[in-house]
Amino acid sequence: MMNFVVKTLANAGALGVAVWWVPGITLTGDSTGKKILTLILVALVFGLVNFLVKPIVKLLTLPLFILTLGLITLVVNALMLLLTSWLAEQFELSFHVEGFWIAVLGGLIISVVSWALNLVLPDND
Repeated sequence: MMNFVVKTLANAGALGVAVWWVPGITLTGDSTGKKILTLILVALVFGLVNFLVKPIVKLLTLPLFILTLGLITLVVNALMLLLTSWLAEQFELSFHVEGFWIAVLGGLIISVVSWALNLVLPDND
């Protein structure tokens, strides 16, 4: 359970960095507390998308992974971020990604920041 909380907080931090650095990724809210809560909820949705949908997409695009030597991962991460944005809109969370290329850049930033945070944060389970 602790590992789930740590990974969710790492995803929330990575999403926060992407919102801060990429102009096309927006998070709106009345107060800082509401923005943080929205960011944590979006991180939960993002984690769920990565847990349920991403393995299926990776399996279906396995030939492309081999052909592009893994560079298709950028596209898959962008699609997962766009799906998270769409789901966030369905749940009336104030998180939005403008388009595909913004999602590629955001996915790259989220991957790097999440990786770095997971190195630093404890991994007790």
